Order: sequence, then C-alpha cells, then structure tokens
Amino acid sequence: MSGNDVVARNVRRFRIERNLSLGEVARRSGLAKQTVSKVELGTGNPTVETLMALSEALDVPVQRLLTEWGTPVFVQRAGEAEWENADGGDIRALDQIYGSGYVITRLVRLEAGADSGALDAQPQGTLYHAYVISGAVRIGPLADPVEVEAGDFVRFPADVPHLQVCLAGPAALHIVVTMPQVRQIAPQVLNT
Repeated sequence: MSGNDVVARNVRRFRIERNLSLGEVARRSGLAKQTVSKVELGTGNPTVETLMALSEALDVPVQRLLTEWGTPVFVQRAGEAEWENADGGDIRALDQIYGSGYVITRLVRLEAGADSGALDAQPQGTLYHAYVISGAVRIGPLADPVEVEAGDFVRFPADVPHLQVCLAGPAALHIVVTMPQVRQIAPQVLNT
C-alpha cells in the first residue's frame, strides 16, 4: 500500500464526513477540482503545499491525512521476531505508527477460560497493540480474531466490536491503546 493510497482514503473520508463536495473542497483549499479528484483517486502526487491546503480545507491536522485509518489486523509471531543488538542490550521493535492522540498503557491478566464476550467499539481510529507476556489468547475484531501466545504481538482496530478470550492461562498481556485526538464529524446526507 502506497502513501498516496492512505492520503486518498483519508481525504475522501474527511470530505464525506464533513458533507463537502469536491468543488467545495477545491474552493476552500484554492486547488483545482481536478487536483482534489486526483488526490482522492490516489493517482495524484500531492506536494506538501497541496496536503497543507487540503488539511486546512478539511479542518484536520495534516498528519491525519498521512495516518492510516481502518488498520487491518497485524500479527508478529515470536518465532519470526527480529532482535538487534543496541546499547548493550537486545531490542525488538513491535510496531510503529504515526499520529497524535491519547495513549493508554495497560497490563491485563486473564484466568483460563476468561471470555470478555463482545466488547464495545471504541472511538473511531482507536487501535489496540497487544504483546502476550504469558499464556494464549484469542483477540481482535469479532469478524477477524487471531490466536496469539507468549511472545506474539498483535495490532488491531478497536473501533469495531472486539473480543479477548483466554485460551491457556493464566495469561498476561501488555496492551497499548492509541486513540486519535481528532474531532470526528458524523457523516451527513448531502442536500440535493
């Protein structure tokens, strides 16, 4: 997936959420309608100036145009982990995302058989990043849960109903919740 694809999805998403036409975004940004259309289609190659103009027209920080929304489930298995020696110790990168917002760090303990049932969707754009310290769990969106065990890492969208079930316990997880700090505007029907 290219950076243009991410920008294309985000420009379209924010435009629709704000009930704006392509022409209105073009007018607000001072860009040609064709330029805005090409950015939304992912066929344009927007400059920094174009991205800044679009972010102002859509009333979002420019980093929101560059940040992936609707992230798919990502799993890094313990056996596939890459460790590198740095500063007298070994480091394993688990994940890297961009954006700004709230970050909540949790340790979670689950007894064997614990089942959360369907957990409510969190605010739009929320991601869970879970490192399994011990045990085994089924975790993730209801439609796409994964089974992970000690040493595995998983990142999944939590802005949809999700679950966590302890398969072998006790289980311990280190969970980091990232929640964008962006004003969300509900989609509206265009007036015709």
